[in-house]
Amino acid sequence: MAEYNFLVVEDSPTMRQLISFSLKRIRGAKIIEAGNGVEALKKLSENKFNLILADINMPLMDGLKLLSIVRKDPNYSHVPVIIVSTEGTETDKEKGMKLGANAYLPKPIQTSDLLRTVKTLLKIED
Repeated sequence: MAEYNFLVVEDSPTMRQLISFSLKRIRGAKIIEAGNGVEALKKLSENKFNLILADINMPLMDGLKLLSIVRKDPNYSHVPVIIVSTEGTETDKEKGMKLGANAYLPKPIQTSDLLRTVKTLLKIED
C-alpha cells in the first residue's frame, strides 16, 4: 500500500484538525502539522512530503512566502501545494497560482472538494 505524507500548515488548531481528519480518509495518509511557515520549513527539512496544504494568513510567515520558498527549493519544487484561505479574493488566488500553487481551496473547506483535489494532484485511484 502506498504511503502519502501530507504537511498541513495552518495557524488555527481547529482548522488544522479538520483538514487532518479529512485527509485521514485517504488510505496510507500520514499527516504532519505546522502552525506557521517557519515551523513548516523546519518540518520540510526533516521529512519528505507528497503534498503541502498551506493557509495564506498566518503569523511569522504566511502561506504565499512559504510557497515561494518551497518552489525555489530543488527538493520540493515538484511537490503539489494547495493554498487554503478565507481570503476568497481573486488577488490572493492569482498570487498563489502565479507563485506555483497547484490548487486553491476557499474556507470553509468542504471535505469532498479537498479529497477530490488531493486525489487528482497525486493521481490516487479510489
